[in-house]
Amino acid sequence: MADLFDNIPRTGGAKTAAPRPLADRLRPARLDQVIGQDQVLGPDGPLGAMLAAGSLSSLILWGPPGVGKTTIARLLADATDLAFVQISAIFTGVPELRKVFEAARLRRQQGRGTLLFVDEIHRFNKAQQDGFLPHMEDGTILLVGATTENPSFELNAALLSRAQVLVLKRLDLADLERLTQRAEKELGRKLPLTAEARDALLEMADGDGRACLNLIEQVAAWKIDGKIGPDALSQRLMRRAAKYDKSGEEHYNLISALHKSVRGSDPDAALYWLARMLEGGEDPRFLARRITRMAVEDIGLADPAAARHCLDAWAIYERLGSPEGELALGQAVIYLALAPKSNAGYVAYKGARAEARRTGSLMPPAHILNAPTKMMKEQGYGAGYAYDHDAEDGFSGQNYFPDGMKRPVLYTPVERGFERDLKKRLDWFVAQRLKRGG
Repeated sequence: MADLFDNIPRTGGAKTAAPRPLADRLRPARLDQVIGQDQVLGPDGPLGAMLAAGSLSSLILWGPPGVGKTTIARLLADATDLAFVQISAIFTGVPELRKVFEAARLRRQQGRGTLLFVDEIHRFNKAQQDGFLPHMEDGTILLVGATTENPSFELNAALLSRAQVLVLKRLDLADLERLTQRAEKELGRKLPLTAEARDALLEMADGDGRACLNLIEQVAAWKIDGKIGPDALSQRLMRRAAKYDKSGEEHYNLISALHKSVRGSDPDAALYWLARMLEGGEDPRFLARRITRMAVEDIGLADPAAARHCLDAWAIYERLGSPEGELALGQAVIYLALAPKSNAGYVAYKGARAEARRTGSLMPPAHILNAPTKMMKEQGYGAGYAYDHDAEDGFSGQNYFPDGMKRPVLYTPVERGFERDLKKRLDWFVAQRLKRGG
């Protein structure tokens, strides 16, 4: 039976070379061996098309950890017969970059190009990123950058204009199963896991191929008889921490998912994304503020109690703290998801701001201006004002927009929730205003 030290070259008879990690032993030797990135590497994918045409451009590989960014870059160099040079933005400064560019220039004079792979490229500052541009433009290097952060936010526009961004996806369970089978073939034996435990192992990897292989290597080293189930597996292994950056793209992705789930009236999805953010360490006060915003923006006057409910949940959290207070936030999310939805107030407010910017210098009509002095009365301030409480039905129908301004229609309530009643009131006022020539 093969073990972890099989296929490791021996030296000197007495000593052996250090064992290679399973992830290194299973590193693909060809691009067609890469698991899970067919949308990029397939015949119809951008890299597949570039290689078929024999024309490779500079690239930015954007994706989560453990999906093959470094491997793909190395294999691209092999496929195009370019010298492969790898640096990390974490450990490389300007002096080291100058040496890399100079070596690439000499290599080019000797007739060979250089594929420069820059890991964590988003960690370079603007000046350092700009330093790549002339060497990309004159062909000294073909740049392949790797980043886990959104390039739109982290990379200079000038750099992005000279490179194509390729999105690599987290590995799904089928991809991880293929990787596991490949690992078992390399190890020469099946993992000692029940089917349920095997599924749990793949879930623990959370889409990260490298993490999956590391977990497999731990399991393969256990000296046990028979197979173990998911409970025993969870006791022996720690679940990989979910990817979440409270100030990065995952933060914005998950709050967007929560907001849209509430807007889409799906309480289960909304609770799930709320839980994902809390499990990731998000500040519950940030969530309380955003949940209250959802009540104002997406529910509005269709259910005027929604905002009050959110403010109460926020206050309960402040009183109780974590974790008990987070239950109030969860209940607020459920309430919002099931509440009638209307953005009519939000649309009306934005429309009013636009009208204010367009007509910001127009005076109110004279009849609704106060006249505290004799001179102002002589100027016509307040003349002709109709006091609405004196009208038989409490409505005068006068114009309150600036003279000469075309009356805009800003608030259009929907036929949902409390706004159904507001619409009836608004329709009556509109009809009365038309009847009275307002």
